[in-house]
Amino acid sequence: MTKTIPPETQKRALELHDILNRANYQYYVMDAPELPDVEYDRCLRELQALEREYPQLVTGDSPTQRVGAEPLAAFTQVRHEMPMLSLDNAFSDEEMEDFDRRIRERLNSAEPVEYACEPKLDGIAVSLMYRNGILERAATRGDGTVGEDITMNVRTIYSVPLKLLASDVPAVLEVRGEIYMPKAGFAALNEKAREAGEKGFVNPRNAAAGSLRQLDPRITAQRPLELCVYSVGIVEGGELPARHSEILEQLNRWGFRINSEMAIAENIQACIEYHRRLGEKRPQLAYDIDGIVFKVNSIALQKRLGFVARAPRWATAYKFPAQEEMTELLDVEFQVGRTGAVTPVARLQPVFVGGVTVSNATLHNRDEIERLGVKIGDTVIIRRAGDVIPQVVSVVESRRPADARDIEFPSHCPVCDSPVEATPGEAVARCSGGLICSAQRKQAIKHFASRKAMDIDGLGDKLVEQMVDEGLLHSVSGLYHLSLEPLVALERMGEKSAQNLLDALERSKATTLPKFLYALGIREVGEATARNLARHFGQLEKLMQADTEALQQVEDVGPVVAHYVAEFFEQPHNLEEVAALQQAGVHWEDEVQEAGAQPLAGQTWVLTGKLETLSRSEAKDYLQRLGAKVAGSVSANTHTVVAGPGAGSKLNKARELDLPVLDEEGLMTMLREQGIEI
Repeated sequence: MTKTIPPETQKRALELHDILNRANYQYYVMDAPELPDVEYDRCLRELQALEREYPQLVTGDSPTQRVGAEPLAAFTQVRHEMPMLSLDNAFSDEEMEDFDRRIRERLNSAEPVEYACEPKLDGIAVSLMYRNGILERAATRGDGTVGEDITMNVRTIYSVPLKLLASDVPAVLEVRGEIYMPKAGFAALNEKAREAGEKGFVNPRNAAAGSLRQLDPRITAQRPLELCVYSVGIVEGGELPARHSEILEQLNRWGFRINSEMAIAENIQACIEYHRRLGEKRPQLAYDIDGIVFKVNSIALQKRLGFVARAPRWATAYKFPAQEEMTELLDVEFQVGRTGAVTPVARLQPVFVGGVTVSNATLHNRDEIERLGVKIGDTVIIRRAGDVIPQVVSVVESRRPADARDIEFPSHCPVCDSPVEATPGEAVARCSGGLICSAQRKQAIKHFASRKAMDIDGLGDKLVEQMVDEGLLHSVSGLYHLSLEPLVALERMGEKSAQNLLDALERSKATTLPKFLYALGIREVGEATARNLARHFGQLEKLMQADTEALQQVEDVGPVVAHYVAEFFEQPHNLEEVAALQQAGVHWEDEVQEAGAQPLAGQTWVLTGKLETLSRSEAKDYLQRLGAKVAGSVSANTHTVVAGPGAGSKLNKARELDLPVLDEEGLMTMLREQGIEI
């Protein structure tokens, strides 16, 4: 027997609907969450409990009904009452000017036309039908006339409102938009696939399409999909504003996400400038766009202009250069990096993609080649997004020639002929030549001279390459044996520049043990690990004599790092190089080793705001020398917060937690009291 729902329970369920729908709108549509996660979870659990007790409370628009229903046997077809038309495309400023000219001629007007400008998301076009504010059906665009019913999948997307947020919506409202996958979600999805040994998606659009076409909505529910709306279709029983941009703003108030980059252009030149500006911003956007859609903003003018064939006369898409293209993989060469990593590089039939001509692309490593199943001679799809290095993302196997060849990794270094070794469990193969390999030598010297290492001012990458190629430099220690005359003889190197370099080399001899260790380029030893090693052992000699067991006693040093450090100092040529550097005058003071001499050991400090006398990195270095851990956020475990001008939320949280707070002067006083010379 069905239990009768008490009026107060019915009322509370509706209140929870409103709270959760509003929270979803603020979080997924407006990017301005108001409800803390813990309160959202509490409300959702309360509603779930009520629905378990009174199943009659479960409605199609309930916030609990997004998890995904049972799998479908197949998708059913949906006929669009109003066709979902395509857009004509423009590919140049001249074509945009022609588009505008045709519009003004048809309107018999010389006055500028106002346009609505929206980024063209690279996703899947969908139609959402609402009746009395409740989502009734969702369908793909299909061929524009007939699409597929994807209602159960679309319901799992949190930026799709199941119930609209106002009472003034038309009785029937068809909203059209783009379902897409943000770049970060796409990267995480593919990383998860790689970890599981599965094949990833080629691009975010491919991932969004595959996610929407899952027969099991529970799979779709796990995919990071978003909806952004761009127009309306059927509207009955209500009025909409008279301008396209105002319609979108109205849809936003009703619960839909619209694109924050949307703008209004007063004339066609403003449209062209908007396209240029968004093209420059494109790599930084959180989602892929393949162009800009420009629409006559006035709905009355849209109606006057009408349609031609399958496209409206009042809109066009000004496309960006393609980010993906097909080309032929001509060969694969192997490059050697600073750590000896041997990286396969695809040599391609040159192809224009992403605004540039691409002739090379990375293949990453042996595992990636096996995952792609790529061979020399294959037709491949290349992707270049913004400043990202071009990548081979897939193979067009139907075009594979009969003479396609397997890609074979070299057994010996292509630069120095030393054996190439592959560590078990690693995808990367490495040259074992160390500093005798000229490819690694260049990179090792560049790293040694970098700002966070020995900080040798004026020693840029091109100069390092030139000196190695000219035979002036054979090792990092050779830097300290350079003389004026050979340097001046180098192309584009005057006497003053040469002397400045020699002076910088002389200054760099006075360093610190952490910087020296980092400069050596030991695998997996970054700045923090170098600092921990120096602090733990105090002296280079003690570190060089440590075995892997002793090394693993150092904070944040595990078996892998310990192995690399011990292996480095076991190699005779590395020991010779360290000795040569010390003989050349590179020196430092021993680090404070004893725990008793580290008064801040076990303490966590946080720096916030602007420091005016010290740089942030200097302050962090001084605190770490005294044993403190410097964190990026404030918590109950924070010992002290150093707050400079402009400190904000971190300072507020420190006050809430009643933590000690120092200004910069207080920090410097404390440092001096601990013997730090500033």
